Amino acid sequence: MKLKAPKTFWLALSLFCIALPASAQDSELSGWVVQYVSIPRGTVALVHAKVIDGTGTPAKDDQTIVISGSTIGQIGPSHSVNVPPQARVVDLTGKSVFPGIVGMHEHLYFTAYVDDHAPALNELPFSFPRLYLAAGVTTIRTAGALNAYTEIALKEQIDEGNEPGPTIFVTSPLLDGASYSLGPHLKDAADATRTVRYWNEEGITWFKIYNHITRDEAKAVIDEAHAHGSKVTGHLCSLGYTEAVSLGIDNIEHGFLLDSEFNSRKSPDRCPPGSPLAGFASLDLNSQPLQELIRLLVQHHVALTSTLPVFADFAADAPPIDPRVLEALSPESRASCLAQRKQSANPRNPMGAIVEKEMKAEKAFVDAGGILLAGVDPTGNGCVIAGYGDQREIELLVKAGFRPEDAIKIATRNGADFLGIAGSVGTIEKGKQADLVVVAGDPTRRIEDIEKVELVFKAGSGFDPAKLTRSVKGFVGLR
Repeated sequence: MKLKAPKTFWLALSLFCIALPASAQDSELSGWVVQYVSIPRGTVALVHAKVIDGTGTPAKDDQTIVISGSTIGQIGPSHSVNVPPQARVVDLTGKSVFPGIVGMHEHLYFTAYVDDHAPALNELPFSFPRLYLAAGVTTIRTAGALNAYTEIALKEQIDEGNEPGPTIFVTSPLLDGASYSLGPHLKDAADATRTVRYWNEEGITWFKIYNHITRDEAKAVIDEAHAHGSKVTGHLCSLGYTEAVSLGIDNIEHGFLLDSEFNSRKSPDRCPPGSPLAGFASLDLNSQPLQELIRLLVQHHVALTSTLPVFADFAADAPPIDPRVLEALSPESRASCLAQRKQSANPRNPMGAIVEKEMKAEKAFVDAGGILLAGVDPTGNGCVIAGYGDQREIELLVKAGFRPEDAIKIATRNGADFLGIAGSVGTIEKGKQADLVVVAGDPTRRIEDIEKVELVFKAGSGFDPAKLTRSVKGFVGLR
């Protein structure tokens, strides 16, 4: 019998929902969701804005965007755009607009530390979708599900307008060869094929291979996924990146940081002993092995996903914790985050230098023609969370040497391209879906202005970030 996504969570949640009058509802959104909408779907003119369109071209001043229902009806210089008389006009003088972020390494779970015990991963299907949307992340790929059924059910609820949150591309559970894995324990290649076939029938189109998978198992996953038109990404350890490319992988997570082929202690189908970062940490960026790997990735169009925030937050010189993060965390998670940060404050901690090296490697990869995607991975020290971590990723890309326009392109258009949805989202163009982020200030001059989100349009509905964040205050780590 085919298993169905559980409805228990949604039934329990519905007991707390208070429906608003039908007249107050936005088109296709439930009363439970419309309470977070400050500008209902209709005809809306965003006038006198700076537009960063997601293509990487220089930002344009004094632009007007006319939203018609769920799509962009017009865009151009404010003096030349004909604003319909029935339009709701929003003056964005001194503000900027860029496409909704397409996050490519997102999760709906979070690392929770309890005292000195090993960390636990807690599902957060209530707080994380709201935080993603509030921060301007309108599309996510959940790069490895802890509970795929919960994610499938959540995706359905958001798609149907019954929950606020981004459009979700659900990725399979972590496909691993170890019995102590977070996902299915693959017994052999035949089991890998069966597992991919099962999850494909459940509607999943992205698959993630994990730390201890063997070459035979990984090959079976990739071949079966491709046979169904699906794609495969990987958090690798037992496989080096070159091996994974030879097997046909589409995407590799965490940039170059986890490539075990640079570790002299690596043996076939096994993770090398010690730190998974050891090989990259000792690598010369100008070395022939790295340059050959970059050429190979570019040649085979294998994308890398940058997840700089989750590593940078372990550095001894990490900036102070974002007050928005502390406000969102539950008291227990807040205490845990602060304790983890204290442990990192060791002058001999090498993480800062490792992250700086990774930034340079990612810039070299893109300069060579590589496809770089952006994500957050909120599973580190408990201080990097949904949405705010995606903004931090863009800031770190700028620190790595990318122009703000290019960093935003990596976090918007590149993700849309790789998901196969660039025809509808990822850039600001006439006819595309109105997934837009309005911020105070100018991120091209001060990239941190990307944090000053005042309005997020998803399919033409203008969500209020303040209302969304207030609804989850103190819940991150709990639900």
